[in-house]
Amino acid sequence: MATFQLFHRSGQYWYRLRADNGEIVQSGEAYTTKAGCENGIRSVQENCQPHRFESFFTSGQYGFNHVAANGEIIGRGEKYTTAQARDHGIQVVLREAPTANVENIS
Repeated sequence: MATFQLFHRSGQYWYRLRADNGEIVQSGEAYTTKAGCENGIRSVQENCQPHRFESFFTSGQYGFNHVAANGEIIGRGEKYTTAQARDHGIQVVLREAPTANVENIS
């Protein structure tokens, strides 16, 4: 099962979503507070619908942005070498993020 890891670095809070194989599939932006980061994780969990993902190809790499209902980016996917690998990453987020546990490693 995937896990959100919440951590503190350089005075800011961040999250990353790790798939059950340990690979990072999505990361969040910096938050000034732990509560803000926890709210960001909840937003990711609530916005797991296919139309909330924007796929792209740039500089020879495939990626995706996870977007909230208000249009703001709430997570960014890792970079992939193929569109199929990127699409698999999106499917992992869609399937696993809504019920993923949160691990505080700060």
